[in-house]
Amino acid sequence: MVDGIKTITVVGLGVIGGSYAMALTKAGYEVYGVDKDEDTLAKALAKGAVAASNVDCREFFAVSDLIVMALYPDMIAEYLADNVEYIKDGAIITDVAGLKSHFVETIESVLPEGVHFVFAHPMAGREKKGFDFADDKVFRGANFIITPTENTDAKAMQKVELLAKEIGFGQIKLTSPKAHDDIIAYTSQLPHALAVALINSDSEDSETGKFIGDSYRDLTRIANINEKLWSQLFINNKQNLIGKIDEFQVQLELIKKCVQECDFDGLEKLFVKAGIRRNNLQK
Repeated sequence: MVDGIKTITVVGLGVIGGSYAMALTKAGYEVYGVDKDEDTLAKALAKGAVAASNVDCREFFAVSDLIVMALYPDMIAEYLADNVEYIKDGAIITDVAGLKSHFVETIESVLPEGVHFVFAHPMAGREKKGFDFADDKVFRGANFIITPTENTDAKAMQKVELLAKEIGFGQIKLTSPKAHDDIIAYTSQLPHALAVALINSDSEDSETGKFIGDSYRDLTRIANINEKLWSQLFINNKQNLIGKIDEFQVQLELIKKCVQECDFDGLEKLFVKAGIRRNNLQK
């Protein structure tokens, strides 16, 4: 267990928050769960993911060494502002949000002295939403990104990093909130946009399901998307995402041009380049 952390509150017991609660409980921490849905709280208790649960965070915040904010990005700052007075002095707060620049300054402006926020993004999840699909195994070997600011406490950040490793994350990467949002637009948001576009480009009266193989399944798995969460992520990171869509369209047009002109050599060069770059991702 990480030194100085014994009691943890997870706010938001959806698929990621629920998975955090399960993993942290399995690691030996005293974990409390907060969620607005009573059924979710009952499920988390019944499954042993949390030691106690409540729709109200105040009692838990007062005794927690660490708070995991597993809420939608647009909810985090407001939730903290409403409940910051109940947070234990010296507590560490972290998040799971898929973008950072949108709210970093707002969150830091509401923190009392002695409370430390470590912005983090676990690169793990599922296309489904809700506690029913939570699973601590989803973190095993996954990437974990920490986005420190000039106000981030080094000791608090180290504890969050150690905790991430303890519950199964593999590579830990540190980068700025701005750099995070730029690369995530490409590695996370663009793939989701492509999956949605690919599914929606098909004729609705076709029998596509009878003709698909693994490639189609793999490419479209994430099209079963959490519409509220991903709408926030797309729009709040729109400048970066639009740029990545534009860059993708350039590459798709290159392929289209080669096909139109029966340019075997040009097409093969694009395929070889892609293969080399894909293999390099594993290094």
